[in-house]
Amino acid sequence: MRTHIVWDWNGTLFHDMDAVLGASNAAFATIGVGPMTLQEYREQYEVPIPRFYERLLGRLPSREEWSRLDDAFHDRYVQLSPACGLTDGVRELLALWREAGNSQSLLSMYEHEKLVPLVDGFGLTGSFLRVDGRSGPSGGKKAEHLTRHLAELAGRVDPARTVLIGDAADDALAALEAGAHAVLYTGGSHTREKLEPVGVPVVDSLAEAVELAGRLAG
Repeated sequence: MRTHIVWDWNGTLFHDMDAVLGASNAAFATIGVGPMTLQEYREQYEVPIPRFYERLLGRLPSREEWSRLDDAFHDRYVQLSPACGLTDGVRELLALWREAGNSQSLLSMYEHEKLVPLVDGFGLTGSFLRVDGRSGPSGGKKAEHLTRHLAELAGRVDPARTVLIGDAADDALAALEAGAHAVLYTGGSHTREKLEPVGVPVVDSLAEAVELAGRLAG
C-alpha cells in the first residue's frame, strides 16, 4: 500500500474562515456574547464545540441554548459559504498526489448531505477514494468518525501509512487514536500556538503538509 492522506474540509481544503466567523458571531448573539475578530476566534476556538461555548459562557450551554446556537450558526453559514473558495493550490496538490500513485480521501464534520454536493460542485469528488461528512448530531469529536472512515477503506488503506491533514487539534487527536499520523495546518481555525502543544508537525501551507505526509508515512 502507498501513503494515504485523509483530508479535512472546512478550514483546510475549503478556505471558509470568513463564513465560519460570520456564522459564529451570529450564533454568539443568541446567547448575548459579543462578536469576535478572526484572531480572537482562532485563539479561543476549541473542539468539541460545546467546550468552546462553555469557555465563552463560563458554563455549558443549556439544551435550548445549544439548539439556538447550532441553528443560528448553520443558517448564517449557508448564507455566507457560497462566497468562499478552495485554499490556494488545492487542485494542483490533489492531482500531483494522485499522479504519484498515492491515495486520498475526505473526512469532514460538516453535514454529509451538504458536504457531498459542495465537493462535487468544485469538481473534486473523483480525487478521493471516499468522501464522508458528519451523519449524526453536531458537536462531537472526530475520532469516532475517522475510525468508521478508515474501516470503510479497509484493504485499500493502512492506518499506519495514513496521514490526516487538518486545521484543528481535534484532527490530530483523532489520527493518533486511530493509529495514523497527522499534520496540522495553521491557515484555518487554530493559531500555531494552539496547535503546537498537540505534539504533531505544524505547517503554514498545504504544500508543506503534503511533502511532510510523504515522509512521515513513506
